[in-house]
Amino acid sequence: MTHTTDVAIIGAGPVGLFAIFECGMMQMKCHVIDALPEVGGQCTALYPEKPIFDIPAHPNVLAGDLIAHLEKQAAPFDPTYHLNQKVVSVQKRGDLWHITTSANVEIQARAIIIAAGVGAFGPKKPPLENIEAYENKSIFYFVKQKEKFRGKRIVIAGGGDSAVDWALNLAPIAEKIYFVHRRPKFRAAPESVAQLEALAAKGQVEMVIPYQLHSLKGEKGQLEEVIVKTLKGEERALPADTLLPFFGLSQNLGPIAEWGLSIDRQHITVETGTCATSTPGIYAIGDIATYAHKLKLILTGFSDAAHAAHAIRSYLHPDQVFHFEYSTTQGVPGQ
Repeated sequence: MTHTTDVAIIGAGPVGLFAIFECGMMQMKCHVIDALPEVGGQCTALYPEKPIFDIPAHPNVLAGDLIAHLEKQAAPFDPTYHLNQKVVSVQKRGDLWHITTSANVEIQARAIIIAAGVGAFGPKKPPLENIEAYENKSIFYFVKQKEKFRGKRIVIAGGGDSAVDWALNLAPIAEKIYFVHRRPKFRAAPESVAQLEALAAKGQVEMVIPYQLHSLKGEKGQLEEVIVKTLKGEERALPADTLLPFFGLSQNLGPIAEWGLSIDRQHITVETGTCATSTPGIYAIGDIATYAHKLKLILTGFSDAAHAAHAIRSYLHPDQVFHFEYSTTQGVPGQ
């Protein structure tokens, strides 16, 4: 099956969804490809019930709700989604990019936006013997439904934002939370760390520092204890129903790395202000794109999407003069 469109967007996470809106406002149609079975990227696949606090006009919005709003915002522009399939080849023929997916779908596009987040991702797993026997039974790398952890004795390991945030979110419903980290310094937002320390002072979270995960005890995939050790060999056994190790994601650009784009440490280098890559007609936005002083925030990705959409319109119509218009002036179809 072959489709023709103005822009092919690779990645249906929050930034890719907003790119549909921005391209739509530029009167450009979009087809969107994503390897996951539903839109939303990490927000849907990893933490739909996690609150996000730095989205403008939303003091507190669940990741899943943010995706629902973005999908609704893009809907007036009638995007076509190709989900549960990967891009396997990209070739330039004449004025069109020919994109083939793992579902044997071919999309002919005049421009491409790569909004693939961190690319193909997976959790960085702790090197614990027999950990596979417990995975998805009592060891989880992501939290999709908080209620599954109500009344549980939980060991959270890690020192970044995910570890700290989930300790804060699960503390009100867990029977007990042990927070394991190898040192008293964290890589999380200072305000979140302050809240965690306040919970620890109240006895709602027990800080197990400086310890590291050492081994697991339990039967038939159900944890009974998590053994932790200090670098000096001091050992503790933490009674636990669940272990949540948050050591980040492993990043892999996959086939994107073979497209001849300029890449710097697993990120695509782009031009500031246009998000153009080293290959004319291909743009990269969001976490996968890098430029001077880039911040890895969703709101920065939204800005990238706007820059790319405006740049693509000029790229596709170099002889036309465009006048910038606000959405309040031009409106949105059907509204």
